[in-house]
Amino acid sequence: MSKIDLLPFVMRYGYIKIYARDHCHRSNGMRDPGPTLRFNRDSSMNLTHFAAFRAVMLTGTVSGAAEVLGRTQPAVSRLLSRLEYDLGLPLFERRKGLVTPTREAHQLLDEIERAYVSLESLQSFALRLAKGQSAHVTTAVMPALGLHLMPQVFERFRQQWPLVKLTLNVLMSSKIEEWAAAQQIDFGLAEMPFTRSGFSVEVFSQAPYVAAVPASHPLADRTSIGPKDFAQGPMISWTSFLTGRHLLDQALHLAGATFEVEYETTFSATAYEMVKRGLGIALIDPFTAAYNVDEPKVRLIPFVPAIPFNVALLRPETRPRSPAIEAMLQFVMEERDRLHTDLPR
Repeated sequence: MSKIDLLPFVMRYGYIKIYARDHCHRSNGMRDPGPTLRFNRDSSMNLTHFAAFRAVMLTGTVSGAAEVLGRTQPAVSRLLSRLEYDLGLPLFERRKGLVTPTREAHQLLDEIERAYVSLESLQSFALRLAKGQSAHVTTAVMPALGLHLMPQVFERFRQQWPLVKLTLNVLMSSKIEEWAAAQQIDFGLAEMPFTRSGFSVEVFSQAPYVAAVPASHPLADRTSIGPKDFAQGPMISWTSFLTGRHLLDQALHLAGATFEVEYETTFSATAYEMVKRGLGIALIDPFTAAYNVDEPKVRLIPFVPAIPFNVALLRPETRPRSPAIEAMLQFVMEERDRLHTDLPR
């Protein structure tokens, strides 16, 4: 057991009441491992006591703490003495006007620093609520939307909602569906289809996948690329458990095109980088394509027949909605529409 073993601070009416656990060793017959904090159970320690202690620890002297706190040295000394009395433990060794913290004092400071961080977070939270802004927006999106689109959205959102905390989880579509069903996010963007319930589904995008070809490849001057053209590969495709891979394999099968996939990957962004390095040709999602339309080493060419990239907006049914969430979704829709206009046709 730690020399200082505190239960969480209980905030009541501007005071902190702290209780010790050392009694448990006596009650269950265990040998007391050493000196622990033994509190006056009837005492209520004002935050001022901890502020004085923290100031002494950070400045190194009582005089320095007094200057920081705007109090006299005797007043700070009284606060320290009162804290030590309530704790039943000396926190400083006093010699010739100097104070030297004990080991327990350093342990207590660690606990107080954590409390200060929590209090600062609480103050920030309260300020956001006072301004009528949602304190936190939590999203989950697939990598095709999480690498570029959502950071763009966050940049615009932050300009109008500077105090809202944002969490972006970049996950595979199956995991986003799971989190939406468990009501763990405010909204998600994932590739259809879905099998769970507990959330509403709204079509977000059905823009088609796009062929990516090295600028030096024989197919680079084509106005469109079909399934049989992949025979001129090498072909870069997705791993077998992804929806896009199933759709591409179906299109190849219907066209009677059979050939080996030489590279497999999980993300369109990775496939695109492989194309840029001349490793082969690939089909990539339209959002990855739209963010790379100006790359001179890669040609983006429509794929025929079109294979839609079916992305849906998932809204958990029991999560409360807020103006901040709705504002973010508006930015998401606007960025989507802008990107759609940049796709090759």
